[in-house]
Amino acid sequence: MKKDIFVVGAVIIKDGKILCAQRGNKSTLDYKWEFPGGKVEVDETPHDALKREIDEEFQCQISIGDQIEHTVYEYDFGVIHLTTYYCKLIDGDPVLTEHEKIKWLLPSELSQLDWAPADIPAIKQIEGDFSVNNES
Repeated sequence: MKKDIFVVGAVIIKDGKILCAQRGNKSTLDYKWEFPGGKVEVDETPHDALKREIDEEFQCQISIGDQIEHTVYEYDFGVIHLTTYYCKLIDGDPVLTEHEKIKWLLPSELSQLDWAPADIPAIKQIEGDFSVNNES
C-alpha cells in the first residue's frame, strides 16, 4: 500500500499573474512545474503549512484566500493529496532557494508549461475561474 502524502500549494497572484515554480533535477518529478508549497506536517493546519513552506522556500509572506481544488493523484512514490489555495503576496518577493526557476504567467498561459500531474486539475479550475471573471 502506498503512503498518503498531504501537501498544499499556493497559487500566488501578483499584478494579474500567477507564480509558477520549476522543480530541480535532484527531486522527484524532475523539472516539472508546480505551485509553490509542500507537505503538511503533523499537528499543522494546511494554512500554517502553506505559510511556512512559502517562507522557507521563497523567503516571502502570503495571505491565503479561497481553496481552488483538492486533488488526489497516485504517483509511483505515494498518493498525493494536494489542496491548492489562491494567495496574495503580503511581504517580500519570491527568492529562489530550492527550485530551478520561477515564472509569472497569466492564467491563460499556465497550460504552456510541463506541470506535475497533481497540479493539472487546479490549472483547469483557475483557467475556468479567470475566463468567467473576464466575461462579466
